Amino acid sequence: MTTPFIVGSNNESFNRSLPASLDENKLPKHIAIIMDGNGRWAKAKSLPRSIGHKNGVKSVREISEACSKLKIKYLTLYTLSIENFKRPKSELDNLLSLLSLTIKAEVAKMKKNNIKFNIFGFRDLLPEKINKQLNYAITETKNNDGLNLNLALAYSSRHEILKAAENLALDLLEKKITIKDLDEKKIDNYLLTKGTPDPDLLIRTGGTHRLSNFLLWQSAYTELFFTDKFWPDFDANDLNEAVLDYQNRERKFGALKS
Repeated sequence: MTTPFIVGSNNESFNRSLPASLDENKLPKHIAIIMDGNGRWAKAKSLPRSIGHKNGVKSVREISEACSKLKIKYLTLYTLSIENFKRPKSELDNLLSLLSLTIKAEVAKMKKNNIKFNIFGFRDLLPEKINKQLNYAITETKNNDGLNLNLALAYSSRHEILKAAENLALDLLEKKITIKDLDEKKIDNYLLTKGTPDPDLLIRTGGTHRLSNFLLWQSAYTELFFTDKFWPDFDANDLNEAVLDYQNRERKFGALKS
């Protein structure tokens, strides 16, 4: 959950052919990924954790390209949680430095590849320099209509829900809304993900089977896929495997199929 992003391709254009095993009519609209295992990947190779994060960046590039090939509309990556700010200062500084360098390098590639960039998170926790870079990337790609690449950055789902409840309560007190107005859609509008559909498929790498405070409200009926592979080893073939698994499931959303 501590991998900065990188997008774009070394090729002039993406190869957009769909793998033969996948059904183009049953593709998930929104894929969310908990990118776990960078540190353990590095440890297994007797390398510094920072090398694990750098190699995780390469996986973000490949998976972003693969989602573009599949014409997935939304990709949300759990990049840095609020809890990650409790890590040693040296590691956190390294992560933020890597994030800064990556943002600066990738804006032109996102524009070229029609990727729209966005952030879900509590950005007051981030350095001013990085916020300026994020704002620039968001502004420069706002008119793109291809893949929506969302970073969950300085993000915590419980904190998101708490802040949504606080803002909703204030609007009730100020009589901007009434109790009768409240439903799931109304609450959606108070979340950081407002305007983005709930994930259809959530993938977690690294062998851990939990959501780790990621998109808790939004994932009520999301299909979950867990893999033991560490994030730096997760590639397009693994993504296709996860999507195929998703396509072989019957989604009932709590109801019975007739």
